[in-house]
Amino acid sequence: MRVGELARRTGTTIRALRYYEQTGLVVPRRLGNGYRDYEPIAERQVARIRELMALGLTVEETRPFVESLANDDDVCAAAVATFRSTVTHLQARIGELTAQREALDARIDVAARGIVTGPPSIGSTPGGDPAARTGKPLPALEFYGTDGRPIRLHDLGPGRSIIFVYPLTGRPGVDLPRGLLEIHGARSQDSWLRDHHAELLAAGAARVYGLSAQSTGYQRELAYRLRLPYPLIPDPKLTLAAATGLPTRTAGDLTVYERLTLVVTDDLIEHVFHPIPDPASHALDLMRWLTQRRTAA
Repeated sequence: MRVGELARRTGTTIRALRYYEQTGLVVPRRLGNGYRDYEPIAERQVARIRELMALGLTVEETRPFVESLANDDDVCAAAVATFRSTVTHLQARIGELTAQREALDARIDVAARGIVTGPPSIGSTPGGDPAARTGKPLPALEFYGTDGRPIRLHDLGPGRSIIFVYPLTGRPGVDLPRGLLEIHGARSQDSWLRDHHAELLAAGAARVYGLSAQSTGYQRELAYRLRLPYPLIPDPKLTLAAATGLPTRTAGDLTVYERLTLVVTDDLIEHVFHPIPDPASHALDLMRWLTQRRTAA
């Protein structure tokens, strides 16, 4: 097999094949005319190198795996040792990256205070009836969602936007703060946020958000772990509550939002669901409400 054909079959470059030859990993035989001729096993060897490099191994670290192919053996002691060494390196790197991300998230929360701070809306009363906000615009506040994009509450876009405001979500293996365990649905909030996204869009919602007072890092971890299809909005300073009077509750030194849902249509609050005694059935109630409005239109 000529070098050009091997490059085409394996999706690599001739330059890379030359390098594999220099390192002694994939060595062709020389024909009388000086051309390189690769044995059929070379295709498997190159594929193995590329596969392992995609997992984080260096070219040299793929050597025991490539040599095992020549011996018709997929596993050898050196290969296992290389895997273990690579996993150890990745774990250390993950720890470093996690620490960097947490430090950046903390800076985001600090920097965002200046971005999201705005004057309280006219007529806002802390702890008042959130339904009194019906027909009014949301304040001119800008947050950054867990997807890194800015979210302007006063300019969400045309159509109906759904904002789930919730107290907090749990994290596996971490106890909820004392005094908040009695919040119904707090432990199952994560699944409640996730499970009805497609149905809400089908029922007439143009976009969906979740909002709570938890930090950027906490919210981002949740969005990643659950593969949430929509962004969460961190509001650790309860800026929206200060600007609108949305209800909150306090347990010890922790203050969180009460659970409610805002339906915002063309930048005006069309409806407020509050209180929400049963989060598990609320999404279904909201879908019925959306479907009725769409049918009436």
